[in-house]
Amino acid sequence: MCGSDGCVTPRQPGSYVLIVQLPQPTLLNVGKLGKFVFPAGWYAYAGSALGPGGLAARIGRHRKTSKTPHWHIDRLRDRAELTAVWYAVGFRRRECVWARALSTLPGAREVATGFGASDCRCSTHLFHLPEWPDPCLFESSVGEPIRQDVTSV
Repeated sequence: MCGSDGCVTPRQPGSYVLIVQLPQPTLLNVGKLGKFVFPAGWYAYAGSALGPGGLAARIGRHRKTSKTPHWHIDRLRDRAELTAVWYAVGFRRRECVWARALSTLPGAREVATGFGASDCRCSTHLFHLPEWPDPCLFESSVGEPIRQDVTSV
């Protein structure tokens, strides 16, 4: 990958990372997790899309800002701009491995314990980053090629 490949998100199942930018510090109520202050900056969120419509359906939903909140990320997406999506196709659940890889990016830190991780043992699937995350570094960390979709974000 290592840069935009201009691809269109497929309808196949897969895992993804949303890269969003929050313009200012924001207090958000994240459902049962409670309230958290999210600092301004970049965020990376790992998720999966294994159901009907695959990646295209799930990421299409994440692109919308006006929706009834269903997932934790919906609360943040109402205030943060989606700037890129990294993904890989397949039925294998990668989001926990990918969350661990995100945690190793330079300056990555957890802001909301449990965010996006209510169905696993991970501490979180969301990380605050001081600057735009390097997709090549992430790809190297997960040890497999990923694709990037920035053209329709």
